[in-house]
Amino acid sequence: MTAGHAERAARFAADEPRAHWHDQALWFVRLKRDRMAQAVPGWEELRERAARIKAHTRSHLADYLEQFERNATAHGAVVHWARDAEEHNAIVHRILSGRGVTRLVKSKSMLTEECHLNPYLEARGIEVVDTDLGERIVQLAGEPPSHIVLPAIHKKKEEIGELFHDKLGTPAGLADPKQLTEAARGHLRQKFLAAQAGLTGVNFAVAETGAVVVCTNEGNADMGTSLPPIHVACMGVEKVIPRARDLGVFLRLLARSATGQPVTTYTSHFQGPIRGGELHVVIVDNGRSRLLADETLRGSLACIRCGACMNTCPVFRRSGGYSYDWIVPGPIGIVLATARDPVRHASLPMASTLCGSCDAVCPVRIPLHDLILARRRSAARAGAGGLAKRLTMKVAGLVLGSRTLYVLAGKLARGVGRRAPRGLLYGRWNAWGRQRELPPLPAESFRERWRKERAREVRRG
Repeated sequence: MTAGHAERAARFAADEPRAHWHDQALWFVRLKRDRMAQAVPGWEELRERAARIKAHTRSHLADYLEQFERNATAHGAVVHWARDAEEHNAIVHRILSGRGVTRLVKSKSMLTEECHLNPYLEARGIEVVDTDLGERIVQLAGEPPSHIVLPAIHKKKEEIGELFHDKLGTPAGLADPKQLTEAARGHLRQKFLAAQAGLTGVNFAVAETGAVVVCTNEGNADMGTSLPPIHVACMGVEKVIPRARDLGVFLRLLARSATGQPVTTYTSHFQGPIRGGELHVVIVDNGRSRLLADETLRGSLACIRCGACMNTCPVFRRSGGYSYDWIVPGPIGIVLATARDPVRHASLPMASTLCGSCDAVCPVRIPLHDLILARRRSAARAGAGGLAKRLTMKVAGLVLGSRTLYVLAGKLARGVGRRAPRGLLYGRWNAWGRQRELPPLPAESFRERWRKERAREVRRG
């Protein structure tokens, strides 16, 4: 039986300095997001408009995908359709192998991570080089991304220095971020110049124009699609939007929500291939139609992969991306992972405080709190959590559902809590108390104090 989220999170949190640093780094990004949002007049109206565009698109998804295909084809692109990850990987391999490609440069694409494209191509003799700096770091380390926007956020600069010394031959002990970036730039430039094809993800596909839009901060997507003659763009069906004017709404939201920038450094529009080249767009379902058919979960298809819910989530910040055991971690990952495999990911719905912070920052207003709660209910119905937890919840339900039992339980807890030895309260049985301190327990409840105050007021009157 595989470990659940709690066990994996405990391993991450055991390194307290790293866990604290990870928490603070992501909270810093969250604060940048807040400053950017507050500087935009009508920010909430933008979020509402984005949510409406996504909802409209979902209700006409097949129509807009077909319109995109017609317009993309009219501009010289070749559109391919894949039902699942296996078909997606086979299509990409067929495109590359049919043209003799053995060296591929790739910009960030969570879809290809989801489909495990890299090992598929490498097993068939094609070198795949991730060119986003964070992605290249984790690729050299033999690890998956731990965050969808900040893939190497779990690594410190000293660790990256050791990795680059081992893989790129940089001086031992080098930990200066600028020098490490310069070393990566030189290494990647050679890969760009030698590449025979470039592969990108797709942030948005515009049905009206047939264009695909890719947003990066490093320019690596531009390098990977302008130097080699072949460009393969891979997108999930949910990436399509109706019109060019809708794009401005999402571009104003995306970078501010993701990294606290006013706009991504590079927003590249690809409408047809470069002169003498080829543009292939692979449109993938891979379970998205099942999400669309589920009235409870279809809202998750609105996600624009900004990572804002991860940067604000107190559980993600303190447990790390790998604790979710899924390509997309964090609050949105809980929804997507449990929809894909509810048995394997049965522990994930509990990896949330249900504080609602993810709802507050989501640029497209996905009701993540409600979706996670729905997944938690589904897991409970399926028997997740074990007998002890189910019995505890039943007892809690009885107490909370009865005024008499609630009052008696409060009196008992205050009586025991105020008098019991600390060893009894914080024994081995109390996992919650290992890292938390109970607040001082009052001598009387609010209800009791309120009655006394009311009686005092009556006597005065």
